[in-house]
Amino acid sequence: MKPRSVWTVGMVAMALEMGAGAASAWAESGTAIIGSTGEPKVLGSAAFTELDDGLEVDVQLIDVPPGRHGLHIHQYGDCGDVGNAAGGHFNPDEVPHGFLPKDGLSNAHPGDMGNIEVGRDRTGTLRVVLPGVSLGGEYSVGGRSIVLHEQADDFGQPTGNAGGRIGCGVILIAAPMAEEPAP
Repeated sequence: MKPRSVWTVGMVAMALEMGAGAASAWAESGTAIIGSTGEPKVLGSAAFTELDDGLEVDVQLIDVPPGRHGLHIHQYGDCGDVGNAAGGHFNPDEVPHGFLPKDGLSNAHPGDMGNIEVGRDRTGTLRVVLPGVSLGGEYSVGGRSIVLHEQADDFGQPTGNAGGRIGCGVILIAAPMAEEPAP
C-alpha cells in the first residue's frame, strides 16, 4: 500500500513561498502545492494569475529527477490513488493533444503546457501563458489538478506519452484582493 501524502505546516509554507506570491492585487489568482505521488513530500508549487490574454502559470520544482517532464492540467481536483484520481487531461472539447500556447484551443487541451526542464540540481522552473484559459468560466482550471509526469511530453496522441504521474497538486482559487479604501 502506497503512503498517503502528509503535509506539515512548514512544507505548505515553503511551497507557498516558492510561487504563490506572484499574483497581482487586481487579478484572480490560484495556487497548487505539487506533492509527490509516491512519498509524502513537496515537489514544488504552481501559481496561476489571470491576464488579459489568458492564464499565466508559474511552476517551481524542487527535488525532482533531472530531465524533461510533461506538465498538464487534469480533469479532477483529486490527487489520490498515486495521482490517478485526477483523471485524464482536461479536454472539454475533445480535441487532439498539443502545446496550447502554439496550437490554440482548437488543437490542444486547455492545460497542455508542454515540458518543464529539471536540472542536475533537481530544480526547475516554467512560466507559460495558456491563451483562453481562466480560473473560472468556459475553460476554467480552478479546482482541477496539475500533474507532473515522469517523462517528457512528446506531443503524441492522445496525451503525449509522458509516462506515470510523479507529482500532483489541486488548483485552489484565491479571490481577488480588494484595494484599500482611499483615505
